Amino acid sequence: MLLCLLKAASRSRLRLFSTINLFAPSVETHFASLLRKCKTVLTARKVHQQIICLGLLSSPSNPSVISSLPLSSLGTSIAAAYIACGALRDALSSLERLSPSPVLWWNMLLRQYVKEGHLDHALLLCRRMQCAGTRPDHFTFPFALKACGELPSYRRGTVLHAVVCSNGFESNVFVCNALVAMYARSGAVEDAMHVFDEIISRGIDDVISWNSIIAAHVKNDNPQLALELFSEMTQKANNLASQKRSDIISLVNVLPACASLGALPQAREIHGYAIRNGIFWDIYVSNAIIDVYAKCGMMGDASKVFNGMEMKDVVSWNAMMTGYSQSGDFDHALEFFEKMNLDNISLNVVTWTAVISGYAQNGHGHEALRVFRQMQFAGSETNAVTIISLLSACASIGAISQGLETHAYALRKCLLIWDDDDDGCGEDLMVQNGLIDMYSKCKNFKSARLLFDSIPLKERNVVTWTVMIGGYAQHGDANDALGLFSQMLSEASSAMPNAFTISCALMACARLSALRLGKQIHAYVIRNRYKGTMLFVANCLIDMYSKCGSLEAAQNVFNVMPDKNSVSWTSLMTGYGMHGYGKDALRVFKEMQKVGFIPDGITFLVVLYACSHSGMVDEGLEYFHKMSKEYGIVAEAEHYACVIDLLGRAGRLDEAWEMMKNMPMKPTSVVWVALLSACRTHANVELGEYALGKMLELEPGNDGAYTLLSNIYANAGRWKDVARIRCLMKKSGIKKRPGCSWIQEKKGTVSFFVGDRSHPQSQQIYALLGNLIERIKPLGYVPQTHFALHDVDDEEKSYLLSEHSEKLALAYGIFTSSPGTPIRITKNLRVCGDCHSAITFISMIVEHEIILRDSSRFHHFKNGSCSCGGYW
Repeated sequence: MLLCLLKAASRSRLRLFSTINLFAPSVETHFASLLRKCKTVLTARKVHQQIICLGLLSSPSNPSVISSLPLSSLGTSIAAAYIACGALRDALSSLERLSPSPVLWWNMLLRQYVKEGHLDHALLLCRRMQCAGTRPDHFTFPFALKACGELPSYRRGTVLHAVVCSNGFESNVFVCNALVAMYARSGAVEDAMHVFDEIISRGIDDVISWNSIIAAHVKNDNPQLALELFSEMTQKANNLASQKRSDIISLVNVLPACASLGALPQAREIHGYAIRNGIFWDIYVSNAIIDVYAKCGMMGDASKVFNGMEMKDVVSWNAMMTGYSQSGDFDHALEFFEKMNLDNISLNVVTWTAVISGYAQNGHGHEALRVFRQMQFAGSETNAVTIISLLSACASIGAISQGLETHAYALRKCLLIWDDDDDGCGEDLMVQNGLIDMYSKCKNFKSARLLFDSIPLKERNVVTWTVMIGGYAQHGDANDALGLFSQMLSEASSAMPNAFTISCALMACARLSALRLGKQIHAYVIRNRYKGTMLFVANCLIDMYSKCGSLEAAQNVFNVMPDKNSVSWTSLMTGYGMHGYGKDALRVFKEMQKVGFIPDGITFLVVLYACSHSGMVDEGLEYFHKMSKEYGIVAEAEHYACVIDLLGRAGRLDEAWEMMKNMPMKPTSVVWVALLSACRTHANVELGEYALGKMLELEPGNDGAYTLLSNIYANAGRWKDVARIRCLMKKSGIKKRPGCSWIQEKKGTVSFFVGDRSHPQSQQIYALLGNLIERIKPLGYVPQTHFALHDVDDEEKSYLLSEHSEKLALAYGIFTSSPGTPIRITKNLRVCGDCHSAITFISMIVEHEIILRDSSRFHHFKNGSCSCGGYW
């Protein structure tokens, strides 16, 4: 019975194939039409199943029966239907069963994989395509190269480049453009440029090639080269293919380069080019022009472009609002913010973040926190940039409690790095870096270091290292900063220091007067050729050498700089002023003006500081008056503080007091400290008491102010008042910083405190110091016992003076240094008057130049004289 049924089925199938053979074209057309109409994967699979059941994709027992049916055509229709429905696996399975399988459908499948972000699968698909016997064409390679670029995978990109050459497509313009884009996205700009040069040499370039290489240079921080290439491109515009189609992309690519350089003239030229070519009113171009004007500080021009736009989107509004926020014009920023609300323009996360970031970057941390609360009430989602801006706001005002709340919020929103076992939370190193920066600036180094250490070494990027090193350098222990920088160089092979990292390390060297380490970092900079950032690094080197007491090295760095900005000139002037070389500072000031730099308020602050520390009273007063009359610069409180300090050091306290009373603004704590310091120098108790009272109204916890008045009382022999001040400090919880002096040597830093006997060679140090004191007494040295701030007899005071930290550091330096070498000492407080006198005499009997840096300036002692000239 079963055998009879099988024979009947076989006869039925043969009759069906005979019928299909008669109507083969119409059957194929029918099923192809059905496949095109499929909207879901399920429908496509049902049609596919019918085709299989009818045997249309397999040969019957008699091959001649259906030989005329074009099976490959129907097979590709099935693959196309699956691709259209997004069933990529089904499509791949169908293509692999076809022989031969057309490259067109492989390319469509490849494009879909790339479009949906399945980049690894896309590259695997290329291999399976070749295994199926299908040869790639000039459409295949651009898709595959795009996958390599978006991963990014430089290694696989270079392998694919070799396959391109072996298949003879190295001259195809589409493939070459894709190669340029792939190398650019992978960060291999030199390789991208090499391919671009080959395109140009073959004469097959078009505007897409130029756009790709320009975008590559903008992305990889080479904006100047991007502008040069754009200029060359526009000169060849008439010869470039597809120019009209790609003009908009060209401008949108190059305008960010103008923004990053602050290249306003070039931005105006490109603006004119857009108008002449009729593409200015494209919304993408208009938005890019608004952005560049805003970043160049030309909000008037940005506003004109914005107002002239027929169509605006949220990007247009955000660009204007961000520009006003970053320029500090918060009234206009909030006006735009309110207009967006009134006009029912969707306030997205970018909008809120722009306002928060603007406030944070301009030091208005409280306002940034307020806007964030509004953002939360509005129900808007946050992203990593919002959290980073918020952390920056907390850091700017030292708001550790709000910083902790933000940290907790980031944890709840899954914006931190977690271990693989932690489900639901993603990885965001930027937020982690922002937290380290916030904790560092709030001086909570324990939390900052815990976060830093929690990030695996291979995951730390250059920002991670830089914020931790910078935190230590600016607000913590500079020794820790240098130790971490050394660790970065030796262990972090994937994160090389950038210009900001170098600047933080140099800042730490400057704080410690670590000249030897500063020289080593300078050598590292030269070896590694920090192109594009040399100006920034060179300015830091000038500052470091100046603060390490090597003015000659600072001047040498300045002399060899190919380009200089106002910071370069100001840094050198500050160095000369700090060392008491006021005439040299004024010489640099005049040279600066000769080469075309216009002085600003900071420049004049440096000039007044230099005059104050060099006793150049008349010159300082002359520049103070010139500042407003000839340069139109309004004097700030800091300028008045410098002039009051200048008059006070010269003993002209009455003039200083009159100037204070006539200030157009209320005196700040800096001004009162300047007056209080002058009162100490000239023993004016009454004015000193008044100045302290005003000072403490502004800064109740300032230990330096209490110490200054205590010194004034001690100088006048008012020991009961000294005791009262010390008791008041104790009740208020204010501790006087202990005096500390240190010397840098090859093995590290050697520090000394008052009466310090912890050093292994302390016996030899005290013996040498006692010998030096005895030798300078015949030369005229008399211990200035009024600097011993204790109510004891003169003999005891002399003994106390001999134990001051700077004297101990000097004795150690003489004991361990060979004759003729400079001895460099750093002290955390102002140098003691008796120590200044003693070191001046000691410089007459030793073969060393003694360079002492205290909290306010440098003293160069040599042959019985000091560079300060008594103005310290």
